[in-house]
Amino acid sequence: MIGQAAAAETEMPKVYNHRLVEERLYEFWEKSGYFTPQIDWTKKPFTIVIPPPNVTGELHHGHAMFISFQDLMIRWRRMQGYPTLWLPGVDHAGIATQNVVEAELAKEGLTRQDLGRERFVEQVWQWKERYGNIITHQLRRLGASCDWTRERFTLDEGLSRAVREAFVRLYNKGLIYRGKYIINWCPRCGTTLSDLEVEHTERSGNLYFVRYPLSDASGGGEGYITVATTRPETILGDTAVAVNPQDQRYASLIGRSAILPIVGRVIPIIADAAVEPNFGTGAVKVTPAHDPTDYEIGLRHHLPAVNVMNPDATMNENAGRYARLDRYACREAILDDLQSEGFLVKVEDYTYAVGRCYRCRTVIEPLISEQWFVRIKPLAEPAIKVVQEGRIRFIPERFSKIYFNWMENIRDWCISRQLWWGHRIPVWYCQDCGQINVSTETPKSCSRCEGESLVQDADVLDTWFSSALWPFSTLGWPDDTEDLRYFYPTDVMETGYDIIFFWVARMIMMGLECTGEIPFRDVYIHGLLRDEKGEKMSKSKGNVADPLDVINRYGADALRFSIITGSSPGNDMKLSPEKLEAARNFANKIWNAARFVVSTSPVGNYDQVKSPSVGQELADRWILSRSNYVIAEATRLMGEYQFGEAGRLLNEFFWGEFCDWYIEISKIRLYGTDAVERRMAQSVLGSVLDTALRLLHPFMPFVTEAIWQHLPQRSDSLMVSPWPQPGERDLEAERKMAVIISVVRAIRNARAEFQIEPARYIPAILVAAEQQGLLTEQSKIITSLARVRPLQVALLLHERPQNSLRLLAGGVEIYLPVEGVIDLAEEWRRLEREKETVQQGIARLEERLANEDFRTRAPADVVEKEQVKLDTQREKLIKLQGWLTTLAEQ
Repeated sequence: MIGQAAAAETEMPKVYNHRLVEERLYEFWEKSGYFTPQIDWTKKPFTIVIPPPNVTGELHHGHAMFISFQDLMIRWRRMQGYPTLWLPGVDHAGIATQNVVEAELAKEGLTRQDLGRERFVEQVWQWKERYGNIITHQLRRLGASCDWTRERFTLDEGLSRAVREAFVRLYNKGLIYRGKYIINWCPRCGTTLSDLEVEHTERSGNLYFVRYPLSDASGGGEGYITVATTRPETILGDTAVAVNPQDQRYASLIGRSAILPIVGRVIPIIADAAVEPNFGTGAVKVTPAHDPTDYEIGLRHHLPAVNVMNPDATMNENAGRYARLDRYACREAILDDLQSEGFLVKVEDYTYAVGRCYRCRTVIEPLISEQWFVRIKPLAEPAIKVVQEGRIRFIPERFSKIYFNWMENIRDWCISRQLWWGHRIPVWYCQDCGQINVSTETPKSCSRCEGESLVQDADVLDTWFSSALWPFSTLGWPDDTEDLRYFYPTDVMETGYDIIFFWVARMIMMGLECTGEIPFRDVYIHGLLRDEKGEKMSKSKGNVADPLDVINRYGADALRFSIITGSSPGNDMKLSPEKLEAARNFANKIWNAARFVVSTSPVGNYDQVKSPSVGQELADRWILSRSNYVIAEATRLMGEYQFGEAGRLLNEFFWGEFCDWYIEISKIRLYGTDAVERRMAQSVLGSVLDTALRLLHPFMPFVTEAIWQHLPQRSDSLMVSPWPQPGERDLEAERKMAVIISVVRAIRNARAEFQIEPARYIPAILVAAEQQGLLTEQSKIITSLARVRPLQVALLLHERPQNSLRLLAGGVEIYLPVEGVIDLAEEWRRLEREKETVQQGIARLEERLANEDFRTRAPADVVEKEQVKLDTQREKLIKLQGWLTTLAEQ
């Protein structure tokens, strides 16, 4: 066990090495049971269910994002005293998992059909047992403080029972039905896909113009109508030609008939408002069995639907002589025949959107098929209402408008999939009387005729069906478990905006329908993680850095802190090596500062000094006041989901105010001769470090816990230590210290600009009427930090010292006599030369950024970098002009 006794015997290493710390600490946390909450009905719990990663998955930056945010919330609320449950688990990922196992079988020359359903499913379970836990082990590397004792899998028996129960309840209420509809079909995966599982990408192709002869040309005109299509192979399934009813070009043809080229079938010419007059010729072929829009047109005009394709995207018997050809081979054969028979008018280049399977990237094929559907509008209406009433909040709020738009225009949900891996649809067909038997358990006989010849539906349910039950099925629903009663509804659903409709909306609908309660109160939406050029990270682009490689190099804390502080709710963020390095440097800074405090404050009676009080030094009152401000502000920001702002606040306080100022100031007393003053400085140092570690722990759990283990008189673990409460502030101390800091900073800046050796002391004269007493009292700080000696504090200055720099800071005039230290005339010339160089650079950048061609053609990240350069140069010019003004006063 890691604890205070062991820590007391060891000295903090000089260098923080995350590789030696992270896995050891995680094992300590998990074995100590800190991740598992105890049900306490006197306390309100805080609950998050993890967005279940796919069982096939490996850690990627999407996981890193949601783990960083969710673990931050969980650790924070745990420290605030809530019984905190972060429930983990993985999704069976029907299509993805089946694809993986089928690929393994293919290496042995086998298919799933060779094994049969039962043996294939056994193979998948074996694969899952062998490889399915990789992702959860990797999540641990990020520090995910999940309650692994409650880990769930969407195909666990309990969750499978919940799925069957939900299906049966919806079916009995008439909300699940079986019917024919046009669906998205993936020929590679051999299954239907929902609209959300189809990714539309731009594709360069062709627009083919084909002449359809009129069946009766006696009415005059050209004797044919020309249509435009991107898919000539589906001509074989045409059952009409359609034009817009307002298109006067074709008014005389509406109601007449055309002859389908090659096939010879007579088809009507109809009018429908769905036709875009500006597309192609304004006349389109209607193929109800192979296009969603055409399907709707077919329903309105009672057109037959002729399916000409097999499930593997080869042509079927309805394709006549083209049967058994692949769809693209058929396209070429039809084009050749159209050309030879004089029906192909012309071919134009054309760019259009193509739907692809989100898993295998195969071009999907719209097909009419008999499937199981959820009647979604009755479920959507209450789900809309709970957001309108504020019972569920979207953060940021703008995503509620997107949610409403989608939910108000929602279509029925196709939930059947032609897979073998997944939740088998709980439907059995009676072979004797045709009765459909729907049951949570396998029926022994038909409910109508009591016959025993029952065959279960071969399909499985869409993976998102079981995922929609996740917030309550994982807690034991449909049973009335103690977990369900205590931890449900959950508090926060944190996810990316790209799956609001895949998952969030469905969880809300199913939660309300199955439990009568909302599934969560807040939906926190994070953006996507992009590379430094602003492009979405994806394996196909080759711009994905493996998070495990990032963790090995920079540490999990650095990755988490980079993600959190680079974010704002709902907005995408860039992850760059520079950000990761800065976060790693911050972790090292925390370690080094803590090591200094521990080495100089061995007693560690830190809890006694939390608020500023009379008798303390100004610097002590200031840092304690600032610490109390940061506690209150960080807590407020985190409560408002402004995690990035909270992280930046803590970074600035710890590195800036605590390390750069208070620690440096404390050294005056630590290395002095007054024992009382030394003990006070030690106590304040320890107290502020204690507070800072608690505040930083949810952001950077490993380095803060590693330090905690070296603090004297600590609890066994930082993660179960109380979140700090803000004490009193001393605004007067903050105001006075701001003056001292301004004076020191101004002198330091001057020394840096004029390259005065850091170790060299120079004289200084401070002139201030109202601040004279303050400057005199704090002269030790100014002398030590600004390295000025002798230091004179004056009420008035009758004559300016010769060869001196004049500065103004915090209402104080500062004179630095620099004769013999720098050559003011040479410094003037240097600054003038530098000013001219900067002005030339600004002119070049302004000219480039004013060029419209550059702004429109250059990558966005290049334009952004040039703008940053310009802003930096403008700031530098202002600074140079200020120094030149100072020198001109000589």
